[in-house]
Amino acid sequence: MNQNDMYNLCCSYQGKRVRIVDNQGRVHRGEVTRVNRNMVWIRPDENLGGYGLGFFGFGGYGSDFGYGIALGAITGIVLATAFFW
Repeated sequence: MNQNDMYNLCCSYQGKRVRIVDNQGRVHRGEVTRVNRNMVWIRPDENLGGYGLGFFGFGGYGSDFGYGIALGAITGIVLATAFFW
């Protein structure tokens, strides 16, 4: 999937809980909070096995958006509800 298609897919999932797999095999679970042409930001959800690193109080930077994942590093994204509920 090219980066433009991934951008459109991430935009359609904004505000929803997702499961993202990156090109290094790491799995990211949480809510998509922001998307631009290069990055998607995900707020970890502890109930979905998020990282639990305290991003809501992590020095104030990115606290509203969670953490960013480069669109080019994403190999797969699906709605989390398809797997967990």
